[in-house]
Amino acid sequence: MNVPARQTNSLAVVSLVCGILGWTLLPFLGSIIAIICGHMARSEIRRSPATQEGDGLAVAGLVMGYLVIVFSVLAIIAVILFFGGLAAILAFAGAGH
Repeated sequence: MNVPARQTNSLAVVSLVCGILGWTLLPFLGSIIAIICGHMARSEIRRSPATQEGDGLAVAGLVMGYLVIVFSVLAIIAVILFFGGLAAILAFAGAGH
């Protein structure tokens, strides 16, 4: 009995590589590409599970992509709150004079 070999989905590999790039060289762009390719890869794998594999790679790319986006948003919020608080302190200090 000849069982055809399952091939790794290329979009899953792209998602994983871009997820890694999102943590290193291309923080925001790599993460967006990882998220898009990860979702596309998972849908392709679900449509033809007998011929394609790589769902774990796609999930890893998605997780890394989403984590970079979440951490970026939290960092931006922290910077805004820090400088907003600093401006408020300076405004109150200047109002006393």
